[in-house]
Amino acid sequence: MPTIAQQLLRRKPTAPVATGEVHLKRSIGLFSLTMIGVGGTLGTGIFFILSQAVPIAGPAVIWSFVIGGVVAGLTALCYAEMAGAVPVSGSTYSYAYATLGEGTAMAVGACLLLEYGVSTAAVAVGWSQYVNQLLQNLLGWQIPVELSQAPEQGGIVNIPAVIVIVLCALLLMRGARESTLVNSIMVVVKISVVLFFCAVAFTGWNTDHFHNFAPAGLAGVVGGAGIIFFSFVGLDAVSTAGDEAKNPKRNLPLAIMFALGIIITLYVLTCLAALGAQAPEKFKNQDAGLAAILQNIIGSTWPGTVVAIGAIISIFSVTLVCLYGQTRILFAMSRDGMIPRVFAKVNPRTMTPIPNTVIVMIATGVLAAVVPIDFLAEMTSIGTLVAFLVVSLGVIILRVREPELERGFRLPLGWTIPILSILGCIAIITQLRLVTILVFLAWTAVFLIFYWFYGRRHSALQVGHPVIEAEAPFTTNVAQPSTGAVREAAAARREADRG
Repeated sequence: MPTIAQQLLRRKPTAPVATGEVHLKRSIGLFSLTMIGVGGTLGTGIFFILSQAVPIAGPAVIWSFVIGGVVAGLTALCYAEMAGAVPVSGSTYSYAYATLGEGTAMAVGACLLLEYGVSTAAVAVGWSQYVNQLLQNLLGWQIPVELSQAPEQGGIVNIPAVIVIVLCALLLMRGARESTLVNSIMVVVKISVVLFFCAVAFTGWNTDHFHNFAPAGLAGVVGGAGIIFFSFVGLDAVSTAGDEAKNPKRNLPLAIMFALGIIITLYVLTCLAALGAQAPEKFKNQDAGLAAILQNIIGSTWPGTVVAIGAIISIFSVTLVCLYGQTRILFAMSRDGMIPRVFAKVNPRTMTPIPNTVIVMIATGVLAAVVPIDFLAEMTSIGTLVAFLVVSLGVIILRVREPELERGFRLPLGWTIPILSILGCIAIITQLRLVTILVFLAWTAVFLIFYWFYGRRHSALQVGHPVIEAEAPFTTNVAQPSTGAVREAAAARREADRG
């Protein structure tokens, strides 16, 4: 019987997963993986988060996006190395399990569940705003406030937000390949709509909007970065597809880097266009902001209608990716024994975790129905930041512990990029509201208590599982595998990938 310290520090091998485990179908190629990253990212920071960030940072919110993009970019490179070295489902949770141990992995799992669950609710609330804008433009009628806003904002329940979550869950139950195909189509549409917005908004450019560029100084810029950072969650979503990606060691790193380049370019371009077309003070509490900006420039509702349609498609795509990421992380944790087995049950026809998806649909639907968007955005940001920090730390640890491990991509400049990523994440976390940090700590503590009473006793490493020949031996942070065992494990993985 291992000691408590051994239980907390035990690590999963980085070799291929054991036989007898539940697997998902490998059906997602490089293009679809890239579209998962873009689909889960492009839309949240553009279509509605400006109304939360501009009042804090002013026109300098452009730098907030740049700071967020730089930190996300550094972390994306770390993700690329980790995804190429440990190409499995579960994202940061799986990386932490392979580098920092079971106890840390459980804490990271709490971060990811917060990140994806809350972000699903947040973007669903944003979707509700644009549905109302479209209905107003087309029919001259909106869904009553009581049925389209959270109680804190004068409503009773946000019905449209619940509807989009249910629709996304039903699509995911059909299968990963079908879901990624629909997502890819929606991503192409929303990129076109974003470029349309920029083309029209730049015709209303006014340099006076940038005169008081940073009214709150550096604190406002970094604070704005903390709010918008959750819009980069899609980068993490790529790595949640490790079990379903074709040639994951090559395609996961490439997809992460391609997605990063696309979204940073479009974010900064759209932010410049929006601020040039509308005075900063008008962004505060503005619903469906980009549609309203175009309507004010043109003096007609049709451009706003186009943007509202694009936003509805775009935010549906983000909700789909966030919901997908949440279910796959729960799948990986359940397969490891950390949470009940119901989350790892796969439908034999669709090869998707249907009970898992239904449970996530209900939980996120309740959040979206009754919680306002500003608090949801901050809670998602802190979960994302902590997850990004752990990945960067994991890169350093894995390089020291398993230097012979085959990597599909290797970071340049030694440890420089992971260290800068860690420092950037910490800097943004310190600018979040105290209540956000306290709620996050309380949530993590609750999850660790659950691990103490359930996870550590039901862990696959605790109860034992069949292993394939040449799989690296069970390891902990105390007992390390030999170099020969690691090399054999790398050879077994290459053979598995070719098969």
